[in-house]
Amino acid sequence: METFLIKAAQLILAFAILVIIHEFGHFLFARIFGVKVEKFYIFFDPWTELFKWKPKEYVGGLGKQKKLKDADKPKKKGFWNDTEYGIGWLPLGGYCKIAGMIDESMDTEQMKKPAQKWEFRSKPAWQRLLIMIAGVLFNFLLAILIYAGIVYATGEKYVPVHEAKMGFSYSGEARKIGFHNGDIPLSVDGETLENPAEARMKIIQGKEVKVLRDGKDTVSIAIPEKFIFSLDNEAKSDTALVNFFTYRIPTRITQIAPGEGAAKAGLKVNDEIIAIDSVATPSLDDFLKTLQGHDNQTVNLAVVRKTENAVDTLSVPVALSSNSKMGIGLEIDPAAFFNTKEIHYSIFQSIPRGVELGTERLTSYAKSMKMVFTKEGANSIGGFGSIGAIFPEKWDWIAFWNIAAFLSVALAFMNILPIPALDGGHVMFLLYEVIFRRPPSEKFMERAQIVGMTLLILLLVYANGMDIIRLFK
Repeated sequence: METFLIKAAQLILAFAILVIIHEFGHFLFARIFGVKVEKFYIFFDPWTELFKWKPKEYVGGLGKQKKLKDADKPKKKGFWNDTEYGIGWLPLGGYCKIAGMIDESMDTEQMKKPAQKWEFRSKPAWQRLLIMIAGVLFNFLLAILIYAGIVYATGEKYVPVHEAKMGFSYSGEARKIGFHNGDIPLSVDGETLENPAEARMKIIQGKEVKVLRDGKDTVSIAIPEKFIFSLDNEAKSDTALVNFFTYRIPTRITQIAPGEGAAKAGLKVNDEIIAIDSVATPSLDDFLKTLQGHDNQTVNLAVVRKTENAVDTLSVPVALSSNSKMGIGLEIDPAAFFNTKEIHYSIFQSIPRGVELGTERLTSYAKSMKMVFTKEGANSIGGFGSIGAIFPEKWDWIAFWNIAAFLSVALAFMNILPIPALDGGHVMFLLYEVIFRRPPSEKFMERAQIVGMTLLILLLVYANGMDIIRLFK
């Protein structure tokens, strides 16, 4: 329950931030061009709202409102005080109700009245276009700002793929298409690989990967178009020890639990285990795989122990518990074994790096979208449950902001799609107006808005329904 609440809190906070920034983009450009914004809401408010406030006029919530003390004073128009601000109860998005515009509010009565100079429909097409793309622009700028802040605060530290002297271990699905344990990925479609986090997605979305095998041979591996779905299904299984690929590192002990099998056998911190019952385990994943199935048994470990004067190889019998445990902690950081690359950024250096990361994430997300239109892609679509699952079980601000930045990129991309009811749909109609010198009819716009909203609602129901179905599988 605690884990669920932590994930839900992170999801709601991230979603609220992204909605505020997105809608503020629309609000800011509308007000710059003198367009009245009637409402600015976080989350939707069908039938009622949790909270609402209009400067110098009223405050309230749950359908009630109270006049403010200076409400009888002459109202002064301003940048902020002509808008009602509120929080809805349905956390599926948010909205700005821009006067003189056919949007999700479907306020058709207003559109029947003569156009006013402060309405959206009275402004030049280029101003309306900027107002509509402002939400997407602000989401992308937010992602850039977050990425810049992360690299400024933490820098970047990783083991370059070519420094992985033991190579990488690959999952079963990766080995099926030609990867071998120990391979070092060198390039994807001619692009040299360095950062392993970026290499993972580039390989999945690539067509051909070149790897270094056995330290001497360069081998080409073709990546199947739907490889990402094979990896996704494999990662969801209970038996997967490796998610696509991971560094091959020695099995080095970092902790010994008192009273457990390892402590009783005399194992020590910094010992490296290289074999179990004469079966070689050169890497950590080999060790974990070989150790399975030895419940309540005593196994002979070949252990390398380094001292100031010598390096000894010992044979140590160790009694295991009912779940094949011996009471040790193991080193999992590749940086403890291989050369690392560490980069620190000044404020001015972090900004271009933020732009670079934001652009890479947007490009990667756009490439992955083509897979949604396959059968496997449709089955993999998820709703709020799937999004919430990507947040960590314990609150970690760096992880939170990384995920929030990615979701901001995804929100920007999804909103610019040319679907009525999304920003991209409005942009499409505005471009039509610019090209043909006349706008689509209001009746057509109303019907398109209804169709778009219906499609989005159906997609929302389908995505969250898939989450529910997965719970019972």
